[in-house]
Amino acid sequence: MTRMPRIGSTDAIEAWASQHKDKKLYIVLISIHGLIRGENMELGRDSDTGGQVKYVVELARALGSTPGIYRVDLLTRQISAPDVDWSYGEPTEMLSPICSENFGHEMGESSGAYIVRIPFGPRDKYIPKEHLWPYIQEFVDGALVHIVQMSKVLGEQVGSGQPVWPVVIHGHYADAGDSAALLSGALNVPMVFTGHSLGRDKLEQILKQGRQTRDEINATYKIMRRIEAEELCLDASEIIITSTRQEIEQQWGLYDGFDLTMARKLRARIKRGVSCFGRYMPRMIAIPPGMEFSHIAPHDVDLDGEAGNEDDSASPDPPIWADIMRFFSNPRKPMILALARPDPKKNITTLIKAFGEHRELRNLANLTLIMGNRDVIDEMSSTNAAVLTSVLKLIDKYDLYGQVAYPKHHKQSEVPDIYRLAARTKGVFINCAFIEPFGLTLIEAAAYGLPMVATRNGGPVDIHRVLDNGILVDPHNQNEIAEALYKLVSDKHLWAQCRQNGLKNIHQFSWPEHCKNYLSRVGTLKPRHPRWQKSNDATEISEADSPEDSLRDVHDISLNLKLSLDSEKSGSKEGNSNIVRRHLEDAVQKLSISVSASSVEGLSENVRWPSLCGRKHIIVIAVDSVQDADFVQIIKNIFEASSYRRLSCSVGFVLSTSKSISEIHALLISGGIETSDFDAFICNSGSDLCYPSSSSEDMLSPAELPFMIDLDYHTQIEYRWGGEGLRKTLIRWAAEKNSESGQNVIVEDEESSSTYCISFKVTNTEAASPVKEIRRTMRIQALRCHVLYSHDGSKLNVIPVLASRSQALRYLYIRWGVELSNMTVVVGESGDTDYESLLGGVHKTIILKGSFNAVPNQVHAARSYSLQDVVSFEKPGLASVEGYGPDNLKSALQKFGILKD
Repeated sequence: MTRMPRIGSTDAIEAWASQHKDKKLYIVLISIHGLIRGENMELGRDSDTGGQVKYVVELARALGSTPGIYRVDLLTRQISAPDVDWSYGEPTEMLSPICSENFGHEMGESSGAYIVRIPFGPRDKYIPKEHLWPYIQEFVDGALVHIVQMSKVLGEQVGSGQPVWPVVIHGHYADAGDSAALLSGALNVPMVFTGHSLGRDKLEQILKQGRQTRDEINATYKIMRRIEAEELCLDASEIIITSTRQEIEQQWGLYDGFDLTMARKLRARIKRGVSCFGRYMPRMIAIPPGMEFSHIAPHDVDLDGEAGNEDDSASPDPPIWADIMRFFSNPRKPMILALARPDPKKNITTLIKAFGEHRELRNLANLTLIMGNRDVIDEMSSTNAAVLTSVLKLIDKYDLYGQVAYPKHHKQSEVPDIYRLAARTKGVFINCAFIEPFGLTLIEAAAYGLPMVATRNGGPVDIHRVLDNGILVDPHNQNEIAEALYKLVSDKHLWAQCRQNGLKNIHQFSWPEHCKNYLSRVGTLKPRHPRWQKSNDATEISEADSPEDSLRDVHDISLNLKLSLDSEKSGSKEGNSNIVRRHLEDAVQKLSISVSASSVEGLSENVRWPSLCGRKHIIVIAVDSVQDADFVQIIKNIFEASSYRRLSCSVGFVLSTSKSISEIHALLISGGIETSDFDAFICNSGSDLCYPSSSSEDMLSPAELPFMIDLDYHTQIEYRWGGEGLRKTLIRWAAEKNSESGQNVIVEDEESSSTYCISFKVTNTEAASPVKEIRRTMRIQALRCHVLYSHDGSKLNVIPVLASRSQALRYLYIRWGVELSNMTVVVGESGDTDYESLLGGVHKTIILKGSFNAVPNQVHAARSYSLQDVVSFEKPGLASVEGYGPDNLKSALQKFGILKD
């Protein structure tokens, strides 16, 4: 008689606890699709509420119970739809801690693990993950506000008054990964990503089935948007966590941004202290998924395979047993158990064919299909309904009545009883999905003493390597599936050996083991956080890592740089970018010498940036689709429309463009507009943030215009910037393109370039490469960057991967407290490559419509996905205006409550 071994060794977690008992770490997890709650999870309710939901909730709970972790937030979507339970609309839910004395540690007012639900998208609709993409920016803005506020709260509690920033932001699945990348960039916090399943692999699997074309797949699953999000995760993540080596070697290898051989070479160069020339590759780490074993008592698997011989045989059978057994004409036969949603990728129909066409297997065993919960098939999603209908037809075709169970309902709390029933009959658990990223159900089944038959694609390979408790099969081969099942249920010795192996090795998949591995990897990351903040926390960046921090700590500011425009007038061959760089270096050196004699108060008298903090509203002018003359007039008309608020200083203005600061200055001067009319300038597609200054002190010559460049912003966006290595690669690439076309299609624009923007002039847009091709070329070489064309295609800017104009707006919130919901962004009918990111978010948006909008250059046509896939033109905070007359603009601003009627 086999007894359950003690599951979940605590040696690892105790070692972590002894090393980190004084830490007070904050971790943010993100999983935004599906229905997520801590208790009574509705797993299988729909295709979005499956194993990932269970995984992230249990991970949050386990981390929140780990010594050294003060707080864990699992961010998801707040849903107040009439067709879902009210609990999904609750803003916050505290997760009960794991019931184990080994996890106990000092608790605080805000400590523990929480589900935090962020409102975004339609408030009254529960929508599938494929339709969430247009609302990602809105989620990011809401999540950013929560994290900033929580960091301040934790700082008061355990951070000696200094904000406690997340030690890591961990995205789960492509949609949350995209969100995590933007949050990581906005906060300058390390990012970790877990894919759970990957778009490129799914695309290949569906194409193999031959039922849909690539365009049809994309229309259904928005697969190209998903793949681009996963590529961005490779760009932004420091660690990619997988459940298996197979996922690393085969699935991630399909992506432009990852190559296992190059990753190893780059890691070897880093260890030797040799330059990688701006190339970066995330670290891929396989950590087996965890499982909570505390609810599994030893008698749950104390079975000898004969019905009625359990120690607690006097207790009544669980109700779910009767619900299943009523289907069978002979309920004593071994039960083949499948627990999966009615989703095509779960391959349930192949399982039924394998069972139905193998006479010996049918004679020896029963088949139980737990396919989520349903009431009426016609009310299910079309995909799930189609699978379930196919299942019923196959049961009828093979006349499997009395041999197959397919109950309509079950509770999540009844799943352990279902496993116990299958084990009691000496049954087998099967997962024959085309690909299984994790395979948590395999681990659960093994914990209850069930041998397995599983797909050899994905997580089951590594699970089987550890547990050695079953047989792996080709999910496309129904004969192989049938033979494996028959072998296990017919060979009692093999069944008993597989069961014993599973019980003996299952402890390796406990949550304490997972948390130990997870935290040991996260602990190797170089801490990053908003750099202007001073902190004495031991996890902050050391002085050696950040020699310039002392300057920022004294003044909490690094803005007193003046940019020279002499090069424009002198025609210097050296170029404006080189002069700017020299002045940056000179200014920093001068600041470091005189810093002790300066004061923030003194600076604030001469510069305009502090006024951002006092503005009730900010109008961001980001119109890319017009000629310069129209652009100047739009600025003047916006000033006129908001003249009353402008005079009262309650409304501020930000100019956002792909132009360099010198180009902006020349344009404003030609239009008779003072630079001091603006609070800030987002330049070079979001790679530079400048503020105007009315001070004439320390000007090198009368020709200079004093701008202040925000160096703190540069520390926010410099992550994985390839610098000179990237620039040389781009110049070689441009030379190759010019050689192929026989003309200078693209040439470096040194005058418009800056430290974090490599700019090119495009002379022939018809021969220019689309953004997706340039991005792919750079990713293949492990160069991480953001590639953008101007609206007319004449300018190509290459900037840091997590820099953009929309990210610059988030920085204004983090740095100066300018509420994102109090911003109004004015755009044209189309724009630069980053146009889509300016339309989303919690800010208001005004779209100027009319014939003055130029048609976007053809270089923008070759998109990876359509604009409609990622932008909602029905969001409440969006208004369209015909023309750009002052009255029309005033009406739109009044609609958003910016101006008094």
